[in-house]
Formats: sequence, structure tokens, C-alpha cells
Amino acid sequence: MSSPRIEVDLSKIRHNTRTIVGRLRSRGIRVTAVTKATCGHPAIARAMLDSGATGLAEARLTNVKRLRKAGITCPVTLIRSPMLSQADDVVKVCEASYNTEVAVIAKLAAAAIRQDRVHNIILMVEMGDLREGIMPQNLGAIAKQVVDMPGVALQGIGANFACLSGVAPDATQMTALSALANDVEGQCGPFLQSVSGGNSANLPWALGEFPTGRINDLRLGEAILLGVDPVSGHQIDGMYQDAFTLVAEVIEANTKPMCPPINFADPALARLRLVPNSGHGTRAILAIGHQDTDMSGLSMPPGTILVGATSDHVVVGTGHAALRVGSEMDIQMNYSALMRAMAAPDVAIKLLRQWPSRHPRDTQGSGEHLALV
Repeated sequence: MSSPRIEVDLSKIRHNTRTIVGRLRSRGIRVTAVTKATCGHPAIARAMLDSGATGLAEARLTNVKRLRKAGITCPVTLIRSPMLSQADDVVKVCEASYNTEVAVIAKLAAAAIRQDRVHNIILMVEMGDLREGIMPQNLGAIAKQVVDMPGVALQGIGANFACLSGVAPDATQMTALSALANDVEGQCGPFLQSVSGGNSANLPWALGEFPTGRINDLRLGEAILLGVDPVSGHQIDGMYQDAFTLVAEVIEANTKPMCPPINFADPALARLRLVPNSGHGTRAILAIGHQDTDMSGLSMPPGTILVGATSDHVVVGTGHAALRVGSEMDIQMNYSALMRAMAAPDVAIKLLRQWPSRHPRDTQGSGEHLALV
């Protein structure tokens, strides 16, 4: 079996999607599933759509085109502000896009007219993350320009949280976003179909006791794929954290000193020791490296520690006697490591449980055998 590889348990992705869709539905919020971390993998997208997501969101047109080529016809929204140079392609493959610049919206409108389409615009508002977003005081004027522009339609407004700043949204910010939606409607007339409150970092607020107001959509990727709250890193109750497993092959296993007996070529390396400075231990080398994933986002199995990594080697210390040359190690990943690994050309993807099981489980178990499909 090819390695390195990511084993994807689609049944766990379906479970996570059903779980969070059900919880948010009771709060009047729909789920737009974000597929960018999986590079728009069609099978993963279908698993989320089959389990209740109302549409997909992507950041890169190459991923959207991959979804379309696979026959996925649901609404897809481009969540990274479109590039001027890609306006025609955005209109061609995406029903909607998130925008902040009038010049870009005008280019999208012209492309839509040429293609005899209407492209939906969602205006992103700056609410504290200090990444993309229109300043709130300017939102009404820009919304009015969109409403008056042929070729595009104002579908809604949205905000982003906890991406650049790392600060999770609170009830005050969500109330302010709802108020902005009301203000835009008062100034421009059309009812906003979508008020997108943010991403996976919004779940503690969305599932809490505060009123949701006008917020009727969340863009969820990390919560579905990894079952975690991205701000705290804690598991979301009842959801799987191990839908994705990175599998790497051992190419050397030997007993070696725990640190080099010579001086470091780079003094900075001395501060990066992750193991004791004396004695000997069993070391294994895995055929994977910085070129394949984010090493800081890997969680080694119990009894194993990460010693260090280079471009295409990972060195681990282990007490596992069964870890021999040719054996494989299962490694869990955080969101950053998952994104890098899914995009790496030398990391294969293996789908598990490609079809829904006849008796889906509603609770998380441990030690379950995964059958390859």
C-alpha cells in the first residue's frame, strides 16, 4: 500500500457533519461546508453534502474546478476575495463570492453580463479579525453600489473571526453583525438571504444560550473535518477527531545516542532539542518531512516522541519493538498539518467507508477496526 498516505474515514466525516448540522438547525443556522483543507476532494465534499451541508465554500478556483469536474453541481461560494485576473472563471464556476473591493465586484459584474448570468455577492465586514472586510461605516454605501450594478446581486453580508487575530467572536460582535444586516436592508431595500456569522470558531457562540439574531449561516471546515474547536483545540462533544490519519513508513530503526556527540552547526538547533541530552534510545526514521506537512501540527502515537525533522525525514524516539523497517506509523494531524499534507503531491489519499453504513453510529467509540473499501 502506498505511503505516505492520508486515510480518510468518510463515515466519521458524515457523522461529524450530521451532528453539527442538527445542532445548528435547531438554532436556525445552516452549514456551508468548507473544503479548502482537503483541496476540494470530491468524495469528502459529497460526504458533507449528503449529511446536511447546504452548499460548499472554497478559497481556490483550482479546487472549485476539481469539484465541478467530478460532477458536483451544488452552490459553491468563493470565500477568498476574488482576484481581478480570475473574474471570468469565478463567475463561470461559482454561484457567489465574498467581496470587499468595488473594483473587483465591477469586474465580476461585467463577466456575468458577458456570460448571461447573475453572480451573487456577499460583502465581508471587518468585525475585529483585521484580515479582509469593509469597515462597518462604509458598508451601506458599498452595498448600495452593488444593488445598483447590473450582473450582480447582493446576497448577504458576512464576517470572519479568529483567523488572523485568533480571537473568538462573542455575543456583542454577533449582535452588531445582525444590526448591520438590518441597516443594509434599510438603506438598500433587498432582503439579505445570507448573514454568515463566521467559521468554526463561532460554534461556542452559536451553540450557546445567546439569541442568534440575523445570523443564519456558518462556514465550517475544521469543526467537521477534525471535530475540534479551533480556538481552544478542545474536542467538540460527540464528534470524531480522527477522521484523517497520516500514515508514514519506517525506513530506518536503530539504537542511537539521544543527541549528537559533536557541536551543532547551527547554535539555534541546540535550543530545539525535544529529547534528553544523554543516553541512548531507539530511533526510527519515517519517509516524510517538511515538504509533506506541518511538523508542528503532528501528534505522535503514545510511547513515541518527535525528535526532529528535515525536508524529507522525520526522526522519532520510540519504545515500540514492533516498529521495524517497512512497518508503518499512524499519526494524527491538526488543521495546518492536514492542509499541507492534502496538498502534498507525494502523499496519497486512501478513502475508508466510502458509502454510508447501514447502521450509522451516533456516538463516538474507540478502537474500531477500519475496513478498506
